[in-house]
Amino acid sequence: MKCVILAGGAGTRFWPLSRSNHPKQLLNIVGNKSMLQMTVDRLKKIKLVSHIYIITRKELYDIILRDIDGIDPKNIIVEPEGKNTAPAIGMMAEFFYLKNPKDIMGVFPADHLIVGHQKFVKALRTADHIARKKDCLLTIGIKPTYPSTAYGYIQHDEKSEVGYMDAFHVKTFAEKPHNKLAKRFISSGDFLWNAGMFFGRVETFTKSIDKHMPELAVSIKKIALEMQAGNSFENIWEFIDPESIDYGLLEKAKNIYVIAGDFKWNDVGSWNSLSEVLNKNKDGNIIKGMGKVLKGSNNLIYSDDKFTATIGLNDVIVVNTKDATLILNKDAAEDIKDLVFYLHKNGYDDLV
Repeated sequence: MKCVILAGGAGTRFWPLSRSNHPKQLLNIVGNKSMLQMTVDRLKKIKLVSHIYIITRKELYDIILRDIDGIDPKNIIVEPEGKNTAPAIGMMAEFFYLKNPKDIMGVFPADHLIVGHQKFVKALRTADHIARKKDCLLTIGIKPTYPSTAYGYIQHDEKSEVGYMDAFHVKTFAEKPHNKLAKRFISSGDFLWNAGMFFGRVETFTKSIDKHMPELAVSIKKIALEMQAGNSFENIWEFIDPESIDYGLLEKAKNIYVIAGDFKWNDVGSWNSLSEVLNKNKDGNIIKGMGKVLKGSNNLIYSDDKFTATIGLNDVIVVNTKDATLILNKDAAEDIKDLVFYLHKNGYDDLV
């Protein structure tokens, strides 16, 4: 399996810790290694993984080259500009196709937390086995433990088809729901969280993009030839329209199957989700760095360089960095992206 790690995101919902030139995937958020390094290390332990590639933007190339171990420098692919997931995945599929159309490609986010390595490996082996035998694309869904409004969902058939082992045919992909709808998803029993991992034969990826995204297909075929020749493809890339792989391909194709992963997973997509994975004290407070909570519960303080304290507050997040301080109610964690937009719009580029 040739693995592609998507590592070009900005991580805006982790502001002010995450910045455009040092985003979430390059931060040591949940341990002593960056999220990207943890992803690389996780894949390198798996025998069926033959090659690992990282796709990122040019602003992050030097820091990834310097800080991430275990990657051949020529396997760090630079996007001239962020175009969402479909162009990046399609480009790599076409590049691999030139070498071997029968290869299996796996696509992974750079910044998700996975606990339960053997169960994760089992899901990948299942994906690899099915992809070699069937003309389909596969994704991994996570059995939901509560009605999350922060994740997308995948609805699937209740029974697996003959030859598809533990994979189920996908009925539909659902965007992040409101609370009542999330509860309905959970109670129905046929929805999984969308973990953003995709698998299939290289030729199945390229054939599917040819059918459902023909304009993109023309461009990425040209780009693959330029990549093979070691040439720049910036003049082709600039005319590609941004599109997600979910919307552009997976929601349209009929041959999509989901494997129900039973490992622990978290996309660590916001300060709220971090609250789910870090250890809490008896009052439900999390303090990472220097800080103290008095007369309060269910708070998160993230402050490496300064002593930060709250008194009489509940359900708040306080993030203290050398040049910015963020204080918000946990219910407003998804609105940080609006603040980052404000900073961009009003000329505070040094803060983003």
